[in-house]
Amino acid sequence: MTTSRRTFLAAAAPLAAHGWQPSDRIRLGLIGAGGRARDHFQDLVASGENATIAAVCDVWRVNRESMCADVQKAFGAAPFSTTRYEELLARKDVDAVVIAAPDFTHPRMLADAVRAGKDVYVEKPFAVNFAEAKMAYLAVKGSRQVVQVGTQRRSDPKVIGAARAVAQGAIGTVTRVAMEYNFHEPRWRRDYSAVKAEDVDWEAFRFGGRIRGPFNPRLMREWQLFRATTNGIPGLWMSHFIDLPAWFLNEPYPRSAVALGGVYLWKDGRETEDVFQATLEYGDCLVTFAMSLTNTAGGRHLWFGTKGTLNVDTLKITPETGRDAKTAEQPPEVMPVPVDSHMANFLKCVRTRQTPRADVQAGFSHAVGGCMAAVSLETGRRVRFDREKLEFV
Repeated sequence: MTTSRRTFLAAAAPLAAHGWQPSDRIRLGLIGAGGRARDHFQDLVASGENATIAAVCDVWRVNRESMCADVQKAFGAAPFSTTRYEELLARKDVDAVVIAAPDFTHPRMLADAVRAGKDVYVEKPFAVNFAEAKMAYLAVKGSRQVVQVGTQRRSDPKVIGAARAVAQGAIGTVTRVAMEYNFHEPRWRRDYSAVKAEDVDWEAFRFGGRIRGPFNPRLMREWQLFRATTNGIPGLWMSHFIDLPAWFLNEPYPRSAVALGGVYLWKDGRETEDVFQATLEYGDCLVTFAMSLTNTAGGRHLWFGTKGTLNVDTLKITPETGRDAKTAEQPPEVMPVPVDSHMANFLKCVRTRQTPRADVQAGFSHAVGGCMAAVSLETGRRVRFDREKLEFV
């Protein structure tokens, strides 16, 4: 047998075990058909991968029908359409799913999907409740499914370059990280005046009784503003960035977390904070994340090391001079690392059965940090994590 033949058979073996043939088209089910789902649809079309959308699920008829029309135009066939994600998971013509529904649905949908034998791309945050995060994590670990979590900075060339620089010791030992983002806007507010009860499967949105009360169009369209459907800025925004300490420092979980915040400006009935700050310990490194919706100062993303300070946004290193500027070393150049898109990486891993860039461990790790900060904000107490028992203390 030739070497090339052996190589082909070795690569094909995991595909055959999964029921794949190398020429097969990957048939995706899209759960959630709003703004993020539309981004994923566009990424799929642009990826050049042999994949299509075979099914679409959304509780709101307007989003669902709009997405189905676009799918038919792009791929030449109308997808199966439903308001119940369980019906989508039961279909044999769906190989993998993209979960882009509201945050509170992610862990249960993920667990149900892998139990149904589907590979999954699940949007961030991995979870907004720690018990549900742990449940989904263990479900995936007990399966053979490929799972990519939507923390897309793991596929950002600049951020990958920064991760490599830190890992290679370019700035020495990192003892502090500061991440801060400021916008002056009532973020996540949407017009819900045209949302009609007859166009919404409210029972499906209630998600097995998690959401209580009668039809509420504002809750459905502005779910980012209410405690029943999100843990606020820790899940909505910090999840992208608290993913990086676990990655850059190879420290999967924070040791402890404290947080403060509240509704200080946009008193429009929202329950989630418009100003927020959290501090978390990762090993011997202190990480702060701050966000406000009350000021346009912009952002900063700095890693402080014993040999220099890395600005992740610009990939510039400012050398550590000490008392004598002449002793400063010339900092190394940090270069972006070109890679394919997060969606393309997922689809390739579905075919090869390799581990994607943002696997289930990455998702669980950022969920631990985000949920610890959210619990600290809610209780006003410092929260610790037992990494052996996988429990909050």
